[in-house]
Amino acid sequence: MRELIPSGSLRGMLLPPTYGSHVTDSTKFTVLSVEIWDTGLVVNIQMASEGGPQPNIILQDHFGTEYRLKNSAILGSRNLQVFTPSVPPGTRSLTVRSADDTDRPVVTFAVPLMAVKDEPDVAAARRFPPEPELRRPA
Repeated sequence: MRELIPSGSLRGMLLPPTYGSHVTDSTKFTVLSVEIWDTGLVVNIQMASEGGPQPNIILQDHFGTEYRLKNSAILGSRNLQVFTPSVPPGTRSLTVRSADDTDRPVVTFAVPLMAVKDEPDVAAARRFPPEPELRRPA
């Protein structure tokens, strides 16, 4: 199961603002959450029944990022789908669509502003003793 989860750090979890249910003749499922990892996204789906067909979903953002399905797993009536890449900095929304009905979104998530991690200052980490902090006199 660990190989299913993207590498890196969990940056956030998106919960649907509305009941993210999708029903068509070919499939029925509910999107429960989306995990944002450094290297990808994990979409947590509740299927209508155990052993049912895995939903074929599409992810879209306003940048037009091409999200590719990397891996998936069915755990009873749950389905985890892993997509790459992660959301780019500045992404404000993420929409989940069903491939069998692309005209209508299943659910749209608001993506909170996430700080972009800076590269660690390796030279500063190697200095010993550390440079003293300059403080204003009281």
